[in-house]
Order: sequence, then C-alpha cells, then structure tokens
Amino acid sequence: MISITVTALVFGVIFLAELPDKTALAGLVLGTRYRASYVFAGVAAAFLLHVVLAVAAGSVLTLLPQQIVHAITGVLFLGGAAVLLLKKGEDDEEIKKPADQSFWKVAGTGFMLILVAEFGDLTQIMTANLAARYDDPISVGLGAVLGLWAVAGLGIVGGKALMKRVPLRLITQIAALLMLALGVWSLSEAVSG
Repeated sequence: MISITVTALVFGVIFLAELPDKTALAGLVLGTRYRASYVFAGVAAAFLLHVVLAVAAGSVLTLLPQQIVHAITGVLFLGGAAVLLLKKGEDDEEIKKPADQSFWKVAGTGFMLILVAEFGDLTQIMTANLAARYDDPISVGLGAVLGLWAVAGLGIVGGKALMKRVPLRLITQIAALLMLALGVWSLSEAVSG
C-alpha cells in the first residue's frame, strides 16, 4: 500500500535537494540544445535506475536494529545538510553535442550524463536513508522518482525562469534545513530507543 504522506515527504525533500544540483543545470543545458521530450526520456530513465538502486540499499539497512538505522540515517542527513550549506558554486561541465538529433542519441546523452553524475550523489544517498527510515520502498521510491523527474522537467523546460524568480541559495538553504530537521529527528529516535 502506498503511503501518500511518505511519498509527499520524500518528494519534497528530494525535489528541494535536487534543484540546486549540477544535474538540474545539465538538464537545462541539454533542454536548450535538443528536443525536450528526448532529453527527458533519457534523464528520467537514469533517475529511475538510481532510485531503484538507492531504495534497494535502503531496504538492506532495514535489516539492522532500528536504533542503529536511526543513528546512521541521522548522521547521514546531518552530513547532507552540511554539504548543502557549505557547497560552493560548481562550474558547469561541458556537454558534448551528438552528431545527430535522433531520439536514441539525445536520450542516450541525457541518460549517460545523469547516470554518471548522480551515482553516489546526495539525493541518491538521501533516498537510501529515507527507504531505511520509513521501511516503505514503494512510497519512498515513488516520491523520489517523482521529485527527480519534476526537477528534470523544470530544468529542461523552464529552468531559466525558475532560477530568475527563486534564488538558488534560498532553495539550497531550505533543502539543508529539511535535512537538518530529519537528521535531528532520526538521532533523537536513536537515543530515545
């Protein structure tokens, strides 16, 4: 059974954490050069693969005693909050343009870019943490995939407009505060047992 609450929470956390990420900016660049639907197909497939891997890793953590899981996820969330708060602007990586604009070339470019850039990324680690915390892989996976796809869609289609209206630093700070709150909550549950 899918929990709307867990799905919504995961969506919000992942959405906010992914917005300031370099892959959102890469999606924006790809979207300006190629057909948006082709780019989205490749990017969406890569994000789906990452979420499946993260949820599987998080599900393995549920085999540990709950106090240990809460302590691990709490520390990782606090670490993620620190990374977001201390992160400096990253340079955009150059994206090579395929020789042709076919679906497979464009989608493949988007897929490979996200596959490599997101492996072990903060949002993948957060997804694993959330899967371990809530022991609800379907709800967590659905929320994470939808959050990542929403950011990809915004980046590909309307990223420029969003970044002009909402300061990137504010988005990063909101995501960090959410992660900080989840980290404190997880650690308090680990201590209280």
